[in-house]
Amino acid sequence: MSRIGKMPIQVPAGVTVAIKDELIHVKGPKGALNCKMRDEVALTIGSDVITVEPVDESKAANSFQGLYRQLVHNMVVGVSKGYSKSLIINGVGFRADLKGNVLSLNLGFAQPIDVVVPDDITVTVDTPTKVTFSGIDKQRVGQFAAEVRSLRKPEPYKGKGIRYEDEVIRRKAGKTASGKK
Repeated sequence: MSRIGKMPIQVPAGVTVAIKDELIHVKGPKGALNCKMRDEVALTIGSDVITVEPVDESKAANSFQGLYRQLVHNMVVGVSKGYSKSLIINGVGFRADLKGNVLSLNLGFAQPIDVVVPDDITVTVDTPTKVTFSGIDKQRVGQFAAEVRSLRKPEPYKGKGIRYEDEVIRRKAGKTASGKK
């Protein structure tokens, strides 16, 4: 039995959860999200608590219990508080600029890279070397941040590239430091 799936989900004030047409609808002050429901799990919606129960004792039902508990929890937190990811750009001349809904990145290539920002994600350029993505869908925010990071991943020798704010880059010694006797 799933340990995460057993935990109840606390629903804050101002958030409504409903099941309609095999979809879980979560609505809150920041927006609305929905997710397709599976037959292996059943949702019990109380006044301020939601529980996810497996329909039977099969391995698939237990697995889906933990998955759907976390999906519903992420939707509840997203519509009430939201999610954000920050990226740090490190390198000489590396910088970011936001023009409308286009994020322009100078990453040491001959031309700047322009990335179109999706409608459901808000991008703020705090400094030319720090970019913050925020939105209500945890998966979409994380996926878009990962796509931007993949344009120039950090390298281990000088640390140049794009990294997450809480990411630690393990640095390597160069060839001159390791070959002397």
